[in-house]
Amino acid sequence: METHDRSARRAKLTLAGLAVLAAAGLAVGGVAAYSLFGNDHSGQLHAGSSTTVKPAPSGSASEESGAAMTPEKGKKVPLSVPTGQKDGVSTGFPHNYVGAISAAVYFWEEYAFLDDQKARQQLMAVVSPDATGYVEEQISEVRKMREGANLPPSGGTPAGITFATTVNAVRARTLTSSELPRGDVIHIWMNYDRYATTPEESTDDDPLKGEDIDFIVKWQGGAWKLTNETSYWKQRTFPVAYFPESSYAWRDMWWQVRHED
Repeated sequence: METHDRSARRAKLTLAGLAVLAAAGLAVGGVAAYSLFGNDHSGQLHAGSSTTVKPAPSGSASEESGAAMTPEKGKKVPLSVPTGQKDGVSTGFPHNYVGAISAAVYFWEEYAFLDDQKARQQLMAVVSPDATGYVEEQISEVRKMREGANLPPSGGTPAGITFATTVNAVRARTLTSSELPRGDVIHIWMNYDRYATTPEESTDDDPLKGEDIDFIVKWQGGAWKLTNETSYWKQRTFPVAYFPESSYAWRDMWWQVRHED
């Protein structure tokens, strides 16, 4: 079984004094669930919808009146604050919907995607023991990325280069489980940007922007764990493309993330 659908993965790598940008693809799935963030999110869910946003009908009353809701206008997801840090990842997220989203967001923003040794440490801390082969698959992806950047297969991030990953928005849906209560397995899509800086360039003029990645997390052993189990994988769905001002993205349950100020 292929546990990851990487057809949409893109990597941008530039070394020798320029910013280094990279993105790894981890595709996992989900099924529709009603939002738990409030009742102001109208519209129907579209399970299995295309990943391309359709153009809005011209001259629609809602668009002309400015009444159409979008992720930019809507409520933001308030991330839970972690209570600890272990093996390079934040820990202590609550056993609820927002806690699951927060665990996934923090993991991806902290993930050492270009350092196979640190990435292994992080993955060992957050991957479910039921996720057969998951850790090794992700380490293999890190090493492929390093080779694509003309780096040794194993090693750390090149000296002097700093990365910052920011999740812009999430789309979370509950999965069906025969073993766990409803709400204990959640599929989370994330839209993110990644920036890189060097001593020579304090700002990234060509950041990786608008990338998508998704995870399955389940509540296990008192924490949210990443998993690739077949029973959950086969439930995957795919969202419409995220754009801040898209009413289609809003109806498909994309929510912007509110980071701490």
